[in-house]
Amino acid sequence: MTTTRTLARPRQNRMIAGVCAGLAERWGWQPNKVRLLFVLSCLLPGPQVLIYIALWLIMPDRGH
Repeated sequence: MTTTRTLARPRQNRMIAGVCAGLAERWGWQPNKVRLLFVLSCLLPGPQVLIYIALWLIMPDRGH
């Protein structure tokens, strides 16, 4: 039997909106590593902050 992980923002382990924690939980990574990767990616040119905001609006809140 396989466990399916959904992409949702958890109530616990949030820093700002829970996007990085939700992505980390979905792929089995540590939330702090995802946060670090996001901050480092912001040093590069690109729409990282806009993607974060879009994920914040799109990802459902888990509500536990």
